[in-house]
Amino acid sequence: MRIDFLGGTGTVTGSKYLLSHAGRRLLVDCGLFQGLKQLRLRNWDVLPVDPASIDAVVLTHAHIDHSGFVPRLVRLGFKGVVYCTTATLELCELLLPDSGRLQEEDADYANRHGHSKHKPALPLYTEQEARTALGRFEAVPFGQECSPWPGWSWHMSRAGHILGAGSLRIGWDGSSILFSGDLGRSEDLLMRPPEAASPADYVVVESTYGGRRHPVADTLTELAGVINRTAARGGIVVIPAFAVGRAQTLLHCIHLLKEAHRIPDMPVYLNSPMATDATRIYRKHCDEHRLSAQQCATMLGKTIVVNTIEESIRLNTLGFPSIIVSASGMATGGRVLHHLKAYAPDARNTILFAGFQAAGTRGAAMVAGTDAVKIHGAYVPVRAEVANLETLSAHADHDELLAWLDGQRAPRQVFVTHGEPVAADALRLAIEERHGWPCTVPEYRESREL
Repeated sequence: MRIDFLGGTGTVTGSKYLLSHAGRRLLVDCGLFQGLKQLRLRNWDVLPVDPASIDAVVLTHAHIDHSGFVPRLVRLGFKGVVYCTTATLELCELLLPDSGRLQEEDADYANRHGHSKHKPALPLYTEQEARTALGRFEAVPFGQECSPWPGWSWHMSRAGHILGAGSLRIGWDGSSILFSGDLGRSEDLLMRPPEAASPADYVVVESTYGGRRHPVADTLTELAGVINRTAARGGIVVIPAFAVGRAQTLLHCIHLLKEAHRIPDMPVYLNSPMATDATRIYRKHCDEHRLSAQQCATMLGKTIVVNTIEESIRLNTLGFPSIIVSASGMATGGRVLHHLKAYAPDARNTILFAGFQAAGTRGAAMVAGTDAVKIHGAYVPVRAEVANLETLSAHADHDELLAWLDGQRAPRQVFVTHGEPVAADALRLAIEERHGWPCTVPEYRESREL
């Protein structure tokens, strides 16, 4: 077996791991690179393997940094099946067409306003191409053993990160490799904790929070503090939030605070049609998270759902304390950009992030204290308060990653991926010191024989 690390190395995006054995090729995850421009440009690079020669793809979960390259792969000639869990398929039916639509809109905006170096600017793929790619998806339940080809087998265990997220164990000819996927937290407010995964000969583990521990703080108290001081200034709280997972957690927390009279009964707007649809999917999969179907319904019922472009535009002229939850979570695109343009320049307001901000994103720049961010070709001053609730992260921290690895029995090799360089190396060192296992941080496009 050979593994090629085609993404998720030196960064938390673009996850792609190609396995080749006995004339078959399996791609584990198929994500978009995001953040720094030099990373985003990789999405346009020629792949080192012919997409038509890849027999199948398995997705660990639906987030765009793990699934968003699938339509491009299909466009380039991939003709196989994309396997994933049921909830991942349902979420990809929302996320992938939205990704294509945003790319079309960004290209159109760049062409109309002339702020692209490309003439014309083109989308990586279109909404229709994303919908076409969804025809190749096939759902497989957690725990079900799949044997697509002689000598190969795989199954998924729950990873607790978002709905449908799994850790993938692949077996071949008596050997095995385990991909952690993105791991959730043991005490997440929304999701159930990750399941213990079966031991494997090789382990590929994410390291988003390698070397970092989540603050020991009460999330509801911190969130209430941000909302209350912003309301006291007469300001607006703008929350960039991932439509899947983070938006649902935030709405649940805000509802709990209102019920306990810990924050004012101010309007809460959900300006993300995809997040609205994703919340309905959460109602269908209550076995994966901590909320009941009724709690999911109540959470959405107490929220003003914004659907049309006209309604979204009106949110930029609010004159009273309010909360706006809108995608995307790192402010890389989506409707939230228009709200940042409207509210970031006013010191009465607050821009509240909720979790990890990848290098090169507007979210990372704002959390680091920049005084301006570039949006739609122009710089927008940032005078609003900027806060980040890291306690709302959906990623396991350093200690939780090590605890998950404790269930392994001396693998032959551990590969630390899906982390920025300092984080990945911190987890590598901790694994070596704790267990003495051979451990390495792969480079982009590195190959290894297993």
